[in-house]
Amino acid sequence: IKGLEDILKNPKQRGILGEYFLESLLKNLFSPDQYQMQYKIGRDEKNDQELIVDAAIFVGKTTIPVDSKFSLENYNKLIEATDPILISEFEKKLKTDLQTRIDETSKYIRPDLGTTDFAFMFISAEGIYHDLLINKVGALNVNSVNLIEYAFKKHVMIVSPTSFFAYLQTVLQGLRAMKMEEGVSKVIKNVEQHIRIY
Repeated sequence: IKGLEDILKNPKQRGILGEYFLESLLKNLFSPDQYQMQYKIGRDEKNDQELIVDAAIFVGKTTIPVDSKFSLENYNKLIEATDPILISEFEKKLKTDLQTRIDETSKYIRPDLGTTDFAFMFISAEGIYHDLLINKVGALNVNSVNLIEYAFKKHVMIVSPTSFFAYLQTVLQGLRAMKMEEGVSKVIKNVEQHIRIY
């Protein structure tokens, strides 16, 4: 327990733990050739930096970016706070944290480099995700509706370990339907060409 506490206190270690949860989940859902951890999407010419997302899921030639986020410091402080002034301060900090994480995830949305026009932001802490959805964080009023809307505008889907699978199934079915539609269109064009020949 002490070792786990030490890991959770260190932001870098916590990030590694979040990525481990994400990788474990992907291992159970996909074969090794269907996803990759620490995937290089390409180079961001504006910032002249390599875009490396925590995980990428491959659907044909399309890549779905998944970034693992684990913001815990201000969340824990918010839950433990009793002073209304501190509560208000930590609410603002937590909201800023989450907006920053959404912004970080959105930079991996690069259809010009073969990604989907959305990305998943994976929150491995089920409690933070749950509190975010029920419009409160730590049973306190952080306006999460605004955060969810903010993520939606940035084309970022916020998911937890339990909701990730359901979201993926929906997305994969949609992508398969699109591919099937493309295939049907090609068949129709081929048939039309053959009819013209005859």
